[in-house]
Amino acid sequence: MLTRTALLALVLAGTAQAQTQEPLSVIDWLDNPPENLPGTVLLEPPVTQTGLQPDVQVTPLEALSPPLGLVSSSVTGLPVDLWQGSDPERLAELIKRVPVKSNPAMQKLLFTLLLSEARAPTGTGKQDVLLMARLDRLMQLGASDPVQSLVQLAGPTDTPERFKRWFDATLLTGDEDRSCTALIAQPHLSRDYSAQIFCKARRGDWSSAALTLEAAHALQVMSQEQLDLMDRFLSPEMFEGAAYLPQPDNPDPLTFRLFEAIGERLPSAPLPRAFANADLRDVAGWKAQIEAAERLTRIGALTPNQLLGLYTERSPAASGAVWDRVAAVQRFETALETRNSEAIAKTLPVVWEQMRSVGLEVPFAELFAARLVNIKLPTASAENLRWRTLLLSELYENAALKVPDNSQENQYLAALAQGDPGRAPSPSPLADAISEGFVWAAPVPSDINAMLDNGQLGEAILEAMHLFAHGARGNLVDLTAAIAAFRRVGLEDTARRAALQLMILQGT
Repeated sequence: MLTRTALLALVLAGTAQAQTQEPLSVIDWLDNPPENLPGTVLLEPPVTQTGLQPDVQVTPLEALSPPLGLVSSSVTGLPVDLWQGSDPERLAELIKRVPVKSNPAMQKLLFTLLLSEARAPTGTGKQDVLLMARLDRLMQLGASDPVQSLVQLAGPTDTPERFKRWFDATLLTGDEDRSCTALIAQPHLSRDYSAQIFCKARRGDWSSAALTLEAAHALQVMSQEQLDLMDRFLSPEMFEGAAYLPQPDNPDPLTFRLFEAIGERLPSAPLPRAFANADLRDVAGWKAQIEAAERLTRIGALTPNQLLGLYTERSPAASGAVWDRVAAVQRFETALETRNSEAIAKTLPVVWEQMRSVGLEVPFAELFAARLVNIKLPTASAENLRWRTLLLSELYENAALKVPDNSQENQYLAALAQGDPGRAPSPSPLADAISEGFVWAAPVPSDINAMLDNGQLGEAILEAMHLFAHGARGNLVDLTAAIAAFRRVGLEDTARRAALQLMILQGT
């Protein structure tokens, strides 16, 4: 046993050796500690000098949740606290009802609001109210791909409500294997026997799917129409030569896909817009693909380039309706490629009328404006049409610098494109209302002003969009107020483009 003296010698020797070695980790801050430390011990927390309770700042957990959206706020220009201070139920109602069908600028603004990164309003038990409203309106607009992506970002299996939106979106985009995998792993996400049977079959578990269907028959938990459809889905050989099933009036996405699976595909035209996405897949014919793309592009749910790709995919097989549009677009694009001004002047009015017949004037302008901007057409009517096409595109400000003629309408449109319509004579009462909205001191409605003062930016924009829709239908006072509100919050480009589209597409 070591004596106390020997033990002390060993300890001192170890200490001396440790002092001659480099430390195991070199941290300059510890080697050279700063002066005026908060206490005598380096890592000791500061000690209060009084017996009073310190002030504690409390932040609700909801406020710390990350913003949710597909487009960064740095891209959209909208703050992440866009929805703060507003009642989620009120926001949901505004999002559901705001009409944007007739104005592409309003469509773009709504998509920006729905897809921008933003935090939900704080409130116990209401975290998903705004998310559900965003998802449902996107689906109503036909944007099933963004619905799928947004709910995946939020957590598609966190609640049955989220899963339902995700499942429906994947059925329309053709990505149902992903949602089916989740449902098989967590059956509690859906009580729909049809979904359970469909997903088990998709995953190759036909025996379990058949067993579930037998249980559904025995328990009578599905309608007879659903049972007949599932019977044909799982046992098609038993129904060869049988009469087609009656087509449902209001099918959900799963029913739509099941009819497709049994070879009795439902037409998407009479169904809600989101079903058009299913026709974009290769399983649909070229005509169906074009018509679906037109329907989605018209509401802003599909980019114009995707539509152009379908228009120019091959030569039209017939004439009339959609084939006339295809032929007109192809002839116009050929004229642009040759840069023959006479050919362009001849084909532009034809393709414009074709696009006008299906409400695609603005997507057409966005597609071809850059190729029309440096071309001078030989006839006055064609040149005027070329100029108005440019005004409907993102190049509207540059186009306003070169007015094709001095007509009152054109002078006014040029002034409007530059944000100062009041400097030109007004051609109509509609133009009068628009001009009043661009006056520097144009009053903003008091309720919208109150929202802005309270930081409720998103709600204020939605209210202004409702006013614009009323104004476009003839309530010119609301139109003036909407334009003033857009400019008040910095949406100058939206205000100008919306007003230009109103003037050009609805006539002066």
